[in-house]
Amino acid sequence: QVQLVESGGGLVQAGGSLRVSCAASGRTFSTYTMGWFRQAPGKEREFVAAISRSGGSTNYADSVKGRFTISRENAKNTVYLQMNSLKPEDTAVYYCAATTKTVVGGWFPRREADFRSWGQGTQVTVSS
Repeated sequence: QVQLVESGGGLVQAGGSLRVSCAASGRTFSTYTMGWFRQAPGKEREFVAAISRSGGSTNYADSVKGRFTISRENAKNTVYLQMNSLKPEDTAVYYCAATTKTVVGGWFPRREADFRSWGQGTQVTVSS
């Protein structure tokens, strides 16, 4: 099972940008589809974005499409989430997650139950 550690969270003003990273342990990072989820206070954890094993395919929640970009560097065992045009409603704890489920015919794992490994989360706060 892969171990995941997020970093890069912080406080940013609305309209600003932030990049969070997730470092994975082990030598098999490239065999995992990776995802980002977030959980705002009082709300359930929700899907944000996912990326295929090679990085060639990505998928986004409608709420972040066009503003967030997920990417990965398999040589560095790291997945990133670049967040632009941030809004106060983006405030949440951001989690990265890994799954052995693969992207097939455009289908992406997007449910919490699809992912087996989770990081501890990093706080992102967007002030108005």
